Amino acid sequence: MANGNVEGIKEIKHPGWRVTFAGMGINLALGILYTWSVISEGIPEEWGWNESDKSWPYSVACLVFCLIMVPAGRLQDKMGPALTATIGGILVGLGFILASMTSSLVGFIMAFGVLAGAGIGFGYASATPPAVKWFPPARTGMIAGLVVSGFGLASVYAAPLAKWLMVEFGFKIMLLSLGIAFLVLISGLRSIWYLLYQGLAHMLESPSKDYVPQVVVKKKSVHDKDNLTPSEMLNTWQFYVLWFMYACGAGAGLMIIGKLAAIAGQEKIGISIGFVLVAVLAVGNGAGRIIAGIFSDMIGRKATMLICFLSQALFIFLLSRASSDNIFGTVPVMCVISALIGANYGANLALFPSITKDFYGAKNFGMNYGLVFTAWGFGGFLLSKLAGWMYDKHDSFNIAYFGASGLLILAAILVFILKEPKHLENNVTK
Repeated sequence: MANGNVEGIKEIKHPGWRVTFAGMGINLALGILYTWSVISEGIPEEWGWNESDKSWPYSVACLVFCLIMVPAGRLQDKMGPALTATIGGILVGLGFILASMTSSLVGFIMAFGVLAGAGIGFGYASATPPAVKWFPPARTGMIAGLVVSGFGLASVYAAPLAKWLMVEFGFKIMLLSLGIAFLVLISGLRSIWYLLYQGLAHMLESPSKDYVPQVVVKKKSVHDKDNLTPSEMLNTWQFYVLWFMYACGAGAGLMIIGKLAAIAGQEKIGISIGFVLVAVLAVGNGAGRIIAGIFSDMIGRKATMLICFLSQALFIFLLSRASSDNIFGTVPVMCVISALIGANYGANLALFPSITKDFYGAKNFGMNYGLVFTAWGFGGFLLSKLAGWMYDKHDSFNIAYFGASGLLILAAILVFILKEPKHLENNVTK
């Protein structure tokens, strides 16, 4: 296997594309998290949950997801992605199965929030690192975008599927069915998926430690960066700026994702097809990851971040103007706004792993990105809870919209002060 940089493109034999699409497939299953607004709408009224109660399992799942990413990332770095993904599939499947057996808020939080959230963390941590390691730095954004696009696109099928299962078989059967599917698909139990290379988890592999991806030599040299350990990364101020920006960008999107069906169904808008908006948002979410990844390779991570933060602030603000009395509350416009919010949110999931690899290297990428990714969970937890609390208190999501838009503008301002750590010689993030 050839090492080093060469002129032109020379075909090398490695399973990079297979690993990329296996990671995307795993994320297509794990993205069930984004259908929570549809799932929560099916919670039986006799359970007595208010809007704030309904946000707890989702918020806790986001928080556990991000916290587990740190040890899961380390496990991925040390033991490989296949084992990590298998653990994730088992935990998610068991979480949904146990959730189907309870009607208590605490029980649901433990099953969906803690167990399934942990499983999603293990699975997600195993998908991106092995894929980006097979490719040169100039393609990091594109590959990261492709892998994580599966997570965003999941609701395209999962939202209508969950809705259909609830209507036809009931809320608990829906959860049980999805739980069994997770066990089969991700972990590769003996089924048709087992016959297809022992399930998706077993299609993941990282390159050897001495593998150096070949690159295309352009006007400006592009090379792998110095590899920092997690402790060294935490000693750079850039980590904390990235963390805060990620919390703002991801938190704003997760707030909308977790409440979209409720937002559509609130009295001032009155759209009863929230699951359609969730699916539309998912299309934007998945596409935004790929587009942002490719654009960030072309125009730079920072420029792409600035565009996404500012446009997201605008689109979320427009939701505060939406009502059945104006054009913003109509189905076509709500679909467009949902798709664009999804695209800008999804961009974060391609941009931040890419810039983490740019700044801190590929060797410890699993754990390093796991630490950066904690921002995703904290942002999602806090802003999702804010949306639920504000609605219960004011019968409106407007305060949450304004708060999220303000944080996004602040994140956009921080883009201007962000620069590479001093140990890097060549600036490829622009």
